[in-house]
Amino acid sequence: MKRIALFWIAVCILFSMPLPSVSAEDAVRIRMASTTSTQNSGLLDVLFPAFEKATGGRIKVDLIAVGTGQALEIAERGDADLVFVHAPELEEEFVKNGFGVNRHPVMHNDFVVLGPASDPAGVKDAHTAIDAFQAIAKQKALFISRGDRSGTHLKELAVWDKAGVNPKGEAWYIEAGSGMAAALRVAEEKRAYTLSDRGTYLNYRTRISLGILFQGDPALYNPYGIMAVNPKRFPHVHYKEAMRFIEWILSPEAQSLIASYQINGEQLFYPDARGN
Repeated sequence: MKRIALFWIAVCILFSMPLPSVSAEDAVRIRMASTTSTQNSGLLDVLFPAFEKATGGRIKVDLIAVGTGQALEIAERGDADLVFVHAPELEEEFVKNGFGVNRHPVMHNDFVVLGPASDPAGVKDAHTAIDAFQAIAKQKALFISRGDRSGTHLKELAVWDKAGVNPKGEAWYIEAGSGMAAALRVAEEKRAYTLSDRGTYLNYRTRISLGILFQGDPALYNPYGIMAVNPKRFPHVHYKEAMRFIEWILSPEAQSLIASYQINGEQLFYPDARGN
């Protein structure tokens, strides 16, 4: 009886001991091509550690932060395991062409038109985004474009097109060819207008004097989607681990983190996963 008692004591001690942690060298590292807007918003600094904790450190995420167009091009070469971007038409084309699988909506926010308080084009009096862009063009007021095939850049070009304006080559239209944070810095230096995702603006607004002069048009809706790179096309990708991240970011835990992420009391993103 004494031996049996000692045996069960030993078993209890064994199972009460924490599992050995996975070293950084043993963890599977997945590459996520995403946008500078998600990085600049600070949201990924919350999501990545929470995901890695949920996997017991067994999966870690390496971020490739570029514009949406570049992110998809990277994935089309098989140089990423999953993609988290905000250009629905390009995302659908990416999947249709066989590069991506299991695309899901994750969250949304919106775009806003920023500019100096002097508002030389009278953008704050516009009724629609088209009106705002037409006013900028009519006044030939400085406008900073990201010019990087990002989701923000594509949205901007779509608004110019609907406004019947082709700003390319105009002296008042400057293409920064950079991420959102860098474009904001250029706009700040030149006291110019620009289009920004709300998340990046809220994260940087204490560092710039530009303010929101136009917002609220449904045309400025900004949805984010996620998808895995197709393992049939690129057998080397970490598909199983990429899907683990996708399943997690669609979970109530991650969607709650997205909904609760705020800067100075303002919510940056709204969850879109089904059931949230």
